[in-house]
This record gives sequence, C-alpha cells and structure tokens, in this order.
Amino acid sequence: MDNGHLETKEKLLRMGTQVLTEKGFSSTGLDSILKEAGIPKGSFYHYFANKKAFGLAVIDNYNAYFCAKLDKWLLNDSRSPLDRLADFIADAKHGMERYRFKRGCLIGNLGQELAGVDETFRHPLEKVFLTWQTRVSRCLEEAQQQNEIAHHLNCQDLASFFWIGWEGAILRAKLAQSCDPLELFADQFFGMIKKNNPIENNRSENRESNSDYQRK
Repeated sequence: MDNGHLETKEKLLRMGTQVLTEKGFSSTGLDSILKEAGIPKGSFYHYFANKKAFGLAVIDNYNAYFCAKLDKWLLNDSRSPLDRLADFIADAKHGMERYRFKRGCLIGNLGQELAGVDETFRHPLEKVFLTWQTRVSRCLEEAQQQNEIAHHLNCQDLASFFWIGWEGAILRAKLAQSCDPLELFADQFFGMIKKNNPIENNRSENRESNSDYQRK
C-alpha cells in the first residue's frame, strides 16, 4: 500500500475515532464521517468491507494509540510506579477538559452502547480492556516491589478494579461536565492501596491479631 493510500486510511480512522467517540456507532452514518474526512464513498470501500469492519478497525487503531499513551506514562522509570499512574490520570483529566467533556473513552462509550446488542463488538472491546488492565497490573506490581503498596494485595484484581472504576468516573465526568468524579476516584483508589494508608494499616493489624489468636 503506497503512502497516499495509507494517509487516506489513517485519515478515515482518525475521523472515525473522533466521530464515534462523540456520537456513538449506531447513530453515526458513514456519509457524515466521509464528509468530515473529505473522502469519497468509493475510497472507503477500498479499505473496509462495511461499517462494522470499519468500527472494528477504529477500535484496533484506538487501542494501539492508547497503549502507546499508557506506556508513555506507566513505563517512565524516572517516576515511582504510583506517580506514573497519577501522571496518566492527570493527562486524562487534561484531555477531558480540552475536549470539553464531549469525548471520554471510545472503548467505554462503545462498550456501553454495543456490548449487550452486538456480539461482533463485545469480545474485541473486552479484549482491549484486558490489554490495558495488564499494563496497570504491571505498574502496580512494580509499586509492590518498591514497597509503595502492601505485598498481600492482588495487583491483577486491583488493575481490574481500577478500570471498572475509572470508566465509571469518565462517564460521570461527562455528565457533570467536571473532573471532580475523576479526582474523587483517584483519591479513593490511591488512598485504598497506599501502604501508609491508615485503613490498610488497620486491616493488616487485624490480620495479625487474628493470626495470633488462631495460634493460641
């Protein structure tokens, strides 16, 4: 595929990401995407068999972009692991404000819209979340190794919990037109897992007391 064809396909995917994130899949017609991109319909079918194939390609393209974004923040070894996760959250907040809370997360948006009605999209969307979850889990494992979080915590479960809560916070931020839900979730998440958290310290003390009692 020559550079001209690659540019056309990439333009379609970029425009598709923008429009589908803001308006959803079902309510978006191909004509509106092609009009925004300035590309004739015949060119579209050169790259994609139909709208569903295009939607799946947009998901793959967005996942590649977002994984690179996660790696930028979560693999930054000049920062502590929990600071890296906080940096990702801060960047996401700036993104929400920059687009005036109109976009949010394409994968979360499509998941809410399509997961219960179209099997074509359900598994690819879940696979994306699992990919992101793995990256956060590795970051949390590093935090554990550096003694930032307690060693008894299950990092895979924490990473799953992070994305479940984060996507809900993104939705509430769009509804409230405010980053407050994102900040609330982040504060509660970090407060829950940090090793010097008084609640976590009490839990550890209770576990130790129970162990002492059982030995008696």
